[in-house]
Amino acid sequence: MTSSARLLIVGPQGSGKGTQAARIAEALGIPTVSTGDVFRANIQAGTPLGEQVKAITAAGNLVSDELTGQIVRDRLSEADAAGGFLLDGYPRNIQQVGDLDAFLTERGESLDAVIELNVPRDESIARLALRAKEQGRTDDTDEAIAKRLSIYESETAPILDVYRERGIVDTIDGVGSLDEITARITDALSARGISRAATV
Repeated sequence: MTSSARLLIVGPQGSGKGTQAARIAEALGIPTVSTGDVFRANIQAGTPLGEQVKAITAAGNLVSDELTGQIVRDRLSEADAAGGFLLDGYPRNIQQVGDLDAFLTERGESLDAVIELNVPRDESIARLALRAKEQGRTDDTDEAIAKRLSIYESETAPILDVYRERGIVDTIDGVGSLDEITARITDALSARGISRAATV
């Protein structure tokens, strides 16, 4: 049996949060709910949502709060998320924090912890440039990267202040090997009593 863990991972593009989200979610036995993955899957499948998202992201813009919120609510309503989840990419602004709070409150739930991956801007840019080259990611142009990082700094970073007031933010040094960073996150969550419960 897994202890319930409702988590959010936050960090600038290129901070490695997608990789760490997958590792932590697997360790805790909960699903990762990544808006980026949902959007990319739809783009690859050529769905109407995918075409809509493709046009928005190609311009370096972000998908609307309404559309993103609907996708997240649908995903969190699926059976595998009943015992916990790890959100990656949502909420990304103050409006979305309110939307998520309302949704979770209706279910008698709240977030247990927020993992902030702290990575310097130049490190994020270098990682994104490398990823674009390796994966052929057409949405990772220099201009789009700079625009997304600026949006992160102006819109997403402030949500951390909201969660800090609630005392649930763990700021993790996001520079180092994958294993080192995973260990830092695991230790921080363990200190909050969040770990995979032993099977009974």
